[in-house]
Amino acid sequence: MKTKKSMMKNRLMGCLLLVFCASSLAAPNVLPMRERAQLINQILDDRLQHLLPGLMRREGIDMWVLISREYNEDPILKTMLPANWLSARRRTILVLFDPGEGKPIERLAVARYAVDTLFRKSWDKEKQPNQWDSLVKLIKQKQPKKVAVNQSKHFALADGITATEYEAFSQALAKQSETQLISSEKLAIAWLETRSEMEMQVYPNLIELGHQVIAEAFSNQVVKPGVTTTDDIVWWLREKVLDLRLQTWFHPTVSLQRSSNEKFDHLQAFSERPKAQIIMPGDLLHMDFGLSYLRLHSDQQQHAYVLKPNETDVPLYLKKALASANRLQDIFTAHFKLGRTGNEVLKLSRQQAIKEGIKPSIYTHPIGYHGHAAGTTLGMWDSQGGVPVQGDYPLHFNTAYSIELNAATFIPQWNKEIRIMLEEDAYFDQSGVSYLDGRQTQFHLIKSK
Repeated sequence: MKTKKSMMKNRLMGCLLLVFCASSLAAPNVLPMRERAQLINQILDDRLQHLLPGLMRREGIDMWVLISREYNEDPILKTMLPANWLSARRRTILVLFDPGEGKPIERLAVARYAVDTLFRKSWDKEKQPNQWDSLVKLIKQKQPKKVAVNQSKHFALADGITATEYEAFSQALAKQSETQLISSEKLAIAWLETRSEMEMQVYPNLIELGHQVIAEAFSNQVVKPGVTTTDDIVWWLREKVLDLRLQTWFHPTVSLQRSSNEKFDHLQAFSERPKAQIIMPGDLLHMDFGLSYLRLHSDQQQHAYVLKPNETDVPLYLKKALASANRLQDIFTAHFKLGRTGNEVLKLSRQQAIKEGIKPSIYTHPIGYHGHAAGTTLGMWDSQGGVPVQGDYPLHFNTAYSIELNAATFIPQWNKEIRIMLEEDAYFDQSGVSYLDGRQTQFHLIKSK
């Protein structure tokens, strides 16, 4: 039976979602800061209550300790701080303990302050001046089988404990207990990559918002052929995002391909920022753009075509190139299977695409708490034969990915090869891969006059 408190929480969540959904359908607006904070905290509390226990039991860890000093935060600890905590305070130690037998996870803060209502304060400095001794005492009381800390050789986001904090914790523990520290790597990745039901109620709206901004940028409202440069669009995007009271998590890029003697430079396209160019009729434009909102991220790439004065539609040869890239998306996402590694998906997808006459390049990454998030890496632009370690990590359900790839097509009319570079955010669960707000199957059109 639902408690009065849980019913009030559900009503609040419903109201906030209604505001967000209604505003995103009408115009690219976002929640006010106070409502954002309420929603962030409610999503976090829900994750800690309902998602984390299963992940800890799946990975066989009954105590997870996260340690950070102010302004040098572990990236995972930052995901567990309430919205009104913009950083750790002094030294913040969070302890998550699973007592087993279906009991809820105990959330404790061995810190000078209680961490809002999310982590109960469990250190009294006046009674126990030494913070490390207080932490060790807590561990001895709980008697966990395994104490895990965020230390990882290969996954940067799971390697948040600093050398100084690890050494101090290890020394304090060794003096009073035989308990050994282990790496939380798999649990840390699971926490970062797994999306909750509540998150998935709002995530599609963020992706839709990104699509709306891209559509406006790739329109005659912003682009005046013969006048506007690719850099002009980039800085319009930065200003637009500030107007929305949001942030980009990387500096956007806008580039173009056109009928000229200039060939597509694969190395330059991925390792150097494109130079500013004046946009002209007949140009094929490309954008890479990502937003941060409600602690979630988008990462999207789409194309636009600038119509020549005598054109009313995109040339057929470009439409066929886009269709080839869409087919590559279909091939790739069809190979997502629970437990299959990123390298296996990459290999199977490339083999099938090449067999079908497509020239593929696949470099897909997880997305969620971070733009380039922790989890299964499925190729890199400079590692099409597979990615060691990160590419060997298996796929899990309830995870989100930025389906990023390109298909090369030779265009006889331009006498050169072009790349259709697409990136769309998607969700993987028992039903397969589904795009959070569709994908680009038609070019944005920009008129010459």
